[in-house]
Amino acid sequence: MKQALVPAVWLLVLLAGLGMFTETVYTPSLPEIARSLNASESMVEYTLTIYLLGFALGTFFWGKLSDRVGRKPCILGGLLIYIIGCVGCYFSNSIEMLMVSRLIQAFGGSIGSVLGQAICRDSFQGPALGKAYSLIGASLSAFPAIGPVIGGFIAESFGWSSIFLVLICFALFLTIIISLRLPETHLKENRKPVGIWEVASKLLRDKKVLSFGLIVAVGAGQGFTYFAEGPFCLISLLGMTPSEYGLTFIGISAFSFAGGLFSKKLQDRLSSFTVMSYGLRIIFVGSAVFCGFILLSLQVPMPNSWLIGIVLGSQAIISFGACMSTSNAMASALVDYKWCIGTASSLFGFFYYIIVSLITYGMGHLHNGTLLPMPLYFLFLSILGMGIQKTMVSNGKTTNQ
Repeated sequence: MKQALVPAVWLLVLLAGLGMFTETVYTPSLPEIARSLNASESMVEYTLTIYLLGFALGTFFWGKLSDRVGRKPCILGGLLIYIIGCVGCYFSNSIEMLMVSRLIQAFGGSIGSVLGQAICRDSFQGPALGKAYSLIGASLSAFPAIGPVIGGFIAESFGWSSIFLVLICFALFLTIIISLRLPETHLKENRKPVGIWEVASKLLRDKKVLSFGLIVAVGAGQGFTYFAEGPFCLISLLGMTPSEYGLTFIGISAFSFAGGLFSKKLQDRLSSFTVMSYGLRIIFVGSAVFCGFILLSLQVPMPNSWLIGIVLGSQAIISFGACMSTSNAMASALVDYKWCIGTASSLFGFFYYIIVSLITYGMGHLHNGTLLPMPLYFLFLSILGMGIQKTMVSNGKTTNQ
């Protein structure tokens, strides 16, 4: 098998960061969108759920197609569809139109996630793959830091719909850069016909892959749940402005970045599975602290500034652990599927994004206009993640990568 050219890691960061930037730049505007479109807060949170559903459908489609025609043509096609979705979002005058446009936007934008993973696995092997994932995971923390800051400023200065003009410009820039600088990593001589049902059958019988997918979904689900519920807690309930809310992501993202670097350092002497398990424990600690203090605040009234500090501090701890757990779970999940990595990546992404969309739907369903549902939900998810990891240990489904 001929070895593919190795793409620049910074280009993979931009590609993989498209979905994260799209989501975080949008979150400071959620309360304003609810007022502008005369929609309930839960309905606006569901625009995130439908975005994740479109993402799941996109990962299923683009991975399989990229095995046939290559990674680069699919990336360029996905960016075109993404831009069309952004245009629809910009002109949306109802919550229904916004939801449809978000679905289209996510379907196209999913190329960054699934094909970014496929390109990594095309280009890196063994320990280098785990280190590449950790480095990319750490670098991606810049997008949650930059996105809400930009989104909060735009929302206050020009209105929430203008955010989608920024996304269009970002996608056009990315299209030009990828056209000029991204090599094709899935070479023609390496392309073999792969039956999607054959791969799906193998994945569904592989308990290790399913467990890793659930762990990714738990970590990512907590992040996306915070993007959906956090604006209503911090802006609507605790009085922050959209721009102030956006600035908080600089600190949270710094912790996520630190988690990625710490994960990379630990991999010099520990397996990816062990590092992942440490990340899950850190998520539990952050969730337990969050839940404990919010429950205490129901008995002992606290000023809003204290509650803001509790929410942000807890989320920083959770983000640190989530970067450790998700990057190592993703790097380890498909090590035995190199022969069908594009299709396997698409099915794996479809699986965990469907779970993540259900997790965010659950948060929207539990939303009741108070601070309590989010920490309780986070604690439940953290216990679920550790339970899955313990089951893997007891069944011997670990990896030494």
